[in-house]
Amino acid sequence: MPRIDGPPRGEGLQAVAIAFEILEYLAAQRGGVGVSDLARALGTTKSRVHRHLRTLLACGYIVQNAASEKYGVGSRLVTLGRTVAEHFDLASIARETLHELRDRLGQSVVISRADPAGAVVLATLPGREAIEIVVKPGSLMALHCTAQGKLTLAHADAALRERVLLSRLDLRTRHTITDPEVLRAELARIQARGWATAPGESMEGVNALAAPIFDGGGEMVGAVAILGSIQFIAAEPAEGQIRQLRQAAAAISARLGHRDAAGR
Repeated sequence: MPRIDGPPRGEGLQAVAIAFEILEYLAAQRGGVGVSDLARALGTTKSRVHRHLRTLLACGYIVQNAASEKYGVGSRLVTLGRTVAEHFDLASIARETLHELRDRLGQSVVISRADPAGAVVLATLPGREAIEIVVKPGSLMALHCTAQGKLTLAHADAALRERVLLSRLDLRTRHTITDPEVLRAELARIQARGWATAPGESMEGVNALAAPIFDGGGEMVGAVAILGSIQFIAAEPAEGQIRQLRQAAAAISARLGHRDAAGR
């Protein structure tokens, strides 16, 4: 068998780790990053970072601005990310956590995917109550009057948020928020506290409590929610419900590579 030359196994693994750290850091930045800033952020030397940058540049995973000489993500990395996103099954990843959440709180559990048109329901798990309230997989939860939808809108880019706020907000019930300024304030509260409700806003007597799911890049990709009668999920939910839901969302986010998933 021919001998394969190369660095010792430990060094090889360390080199791969640094390459991924570089990609993750560049992906999280809005603008380009220079070699010095990148080395400082990763706690290593400029020469070491530069060697990895030349390799990633040659492979098309990053690009370099000719004028500023700063680096950013390349089209090949973007394409890879989109391909992975199209194939990962959020409902399967979250299945165990959803069952645990349902067993602890007793309410129906819903997991949805964030979409510019609303929150798309991927799966539901029936609750333990005698009277069951559920939504069908494939349902599109409106952005302005559902917990999952408002959560999606709160974390959407500014252009989409403004477009929705300036559009006609359908009146579903007497509790639906149709004033754009009131909704804007509600979205700000959702961003600050990290969860959303919609008591009677889409259907009288029904409420949902939802928390965001983030991917490794810090982008909200979905939401996990409990759904039930306003009798069991109050307009201001119980602390225990909020805590356990956020912990469930954090656990799912951690499986997607999200590092700041404390679930406080």
